[in-house]
Amino acid sequence: MDTARSGAAPDRVRQVSVRGLTARVSVRPATGPLTDAPPLLLCNGIGISLEALQPLVDHLSPHRGVVRFDVPGIGGSQLPPTPYPIAALSSWVTALMKKLGHRSFDVFGLSWGGGLAQQLALQSPRKVRRVVLAATGTGVLMVPARPEVLKIMSTPRRHRDPAYAREVASTIYGGSMRTNPAQGAALLHATTRSGPKRGYYYQLAAMTGWSSLPFLPFVRQPTLVMGGDDDPIIPVINPRMQAALIPGARLHVYSGGHLDLLVQAAKNVPVIEQFLSEENP
Repeated sequence: MDTARSGAAPDRVRQVSVRGLTARVSVRPATGPLTDAPPLLLCNGIGISLEALQPLVDHLSPHRGVVRFDVPGIGGSQLPPTPYPIAALSSWVTALMKKLGHRSFDVFGLSWGGGLAQQLALQSPRKVRRVVLAATGTGVLMVPARPEVLKIMSTPRRHRDPAYAREVASTIYGGSMRTNPAQGAALLHATTRSGPKRGYYYQLAAMTGWSSLPFLPFVRQPTLVMGGDDDPIIPVINPRMQAALIPGARLHVYSGGHLDLLVQAAKNVPVIEQFLSEENP
């Protein structure tokens, strides 16, 4: 993106040490009318680094502050010595944001990152101002994907083998990947960094036994729930259920599959920007 033309400040990618773990972080400072607004923290899907969310960043307001990070063990972030539960990762993320100088922030979570976003909303209600949940579920208590989809998701192979990623893209991602599976492979491999295999399995382990379903009625932040109408990983009934359980939540069902919020960012991201910009959503 041409930051000079758009008015956006350039992203700064750097290493930050938090509680003994070194994390790779990208920070785009807020500018202009949004200088004093809380930044938007982006929580990524499983097994992929912060670059995968670039289409979303490119279509947000150029004045909005944005923070992205590689989950420990993924991309350029250090592999933890042992697996971690999602509650511990949530605490680590709030410590990361504090170290970056942010007392409050909005959070966007895509897929696996949506689970982290839900945990952040519950665990740090005074720090998280608004929440966007995209193509995500409620953990073990949700309407699951088909067995063939879960089998593919159980290993990081698609993140390491571009040919395999093209082969399975239509099955697991749906939407536009049914006619153009190369898009999915490109999104996973063109710029992203996967990190060690163990990092992927740590992410899987983090969600073991976890569910947000019992606490969704206690989420008090303004929340936007987004889901695709052809998402094999997160059947659309799941975002509908989330929106029904979170008090005052707004639901936006878009046409497409699991990755179409990014692939069709020009059409979908303005919904997020409008939600974040409202004074009283």
